[in-house]
Amino acid sequence: MASEPNPAPSANTQVTAVTDGITRVFTWEEDARIAVRNLGREIVIEANSAGLKTLAAHLLVLAQDGTPDGAHLHLEEDNGLEEGSAALVLERCDDE
Repeated sequence: MASEPNPAPSANTQVTAVTDGITRVFTWEEDARIAVRNLGREIVIEANSAGLKTLAAHLLVLAQDGTPDGAHLHLEEDNGLEEGSAALVLERCDDE
């Protein structure tokens, strides 16, 4: 992870998404730090405790009943990830 933390969203930062008339709220824990590195054949997600809780909460939001297939959240270095991170998309896919 970067030694100089990127200004992460504060505890009251929320992203509200409405898909197919269903509202989902994604919230960041205070002091969350999340970095994503693409090592070619591996993707490494490094996060502090608050960052791991934030990612877990984001995944639980996408897992809620009624969330449509294809609902997703984009995370980038200017949107929740540390500077220098690879972009990360969390997406629900119910297709088998």
